[in-house]
Amino acid sequence: MIPDTLKTLLSRHSIKFVQAPGPTDEQLDLILRAAMCAPDHGAVRPWRFALVRGADVPALVDLAVRAGEAAGTPLPEPKVANARKWLSRAPLVVAIACALDTDGRIPDHERMLATGTAVGNMLNAAHALGLGAFWSTGVGTYIDGVGEALGFDALDYRFMGYLSIGTPIDPAEPAERPDYRDFVSEWHAA
Repeated sequence: MIPDTLKTLLSRHSIKFVQAPGPTDEQLDLILRAAMCAPDHGAVRPWRFALVRGADVPALVDLAVRAGEAAGTPLPEPKVANARKWLSRAPLVVAIACALDTDGRIPDHERMLATGTAVGNMLNAAHALGLGAFWSTGVGTYIDGVGEALGFDALDYRFMGYLSIGTPIDPAEPAERPDYRDFVSEWHAA
């Protein structure tokens, strides 16, 4: 018999297109509390989140377009159109960043892994609450100026993308998953 918690984890999948209603304040509280449970070497809590709601959500695309033009690397029009479609109805987007280590105590890759795990916990929590969620590094994540405009100074943070959360627009089909055995080996001492 599979416990309900594992059934939830095994049925989780990304849902790109969401609409209002987004998470209630109570649900958002639970989602963010789940993020705080991520494993974190040194208890540095490197994850940082900026909440973008309502009418501010579509403005993220405009921000990325302007930043790309300013950097001399304009976003291709198909990418802009796809981003506009994705964010046109999303009630909540969480911008994600990882605080960099200024004293060198915890390596940046470990801080980024902790941040990624925090986001994974948020994805799982949203799914457990019956919401759809999608993590994207599109919309200018790797363009200078986008993270900064969202409050993540490039000297102190690595901007890592966006998590959209809301009510699924279309019911999702169960995801086809690969056989884990194709990704696992056993090691034995010689």
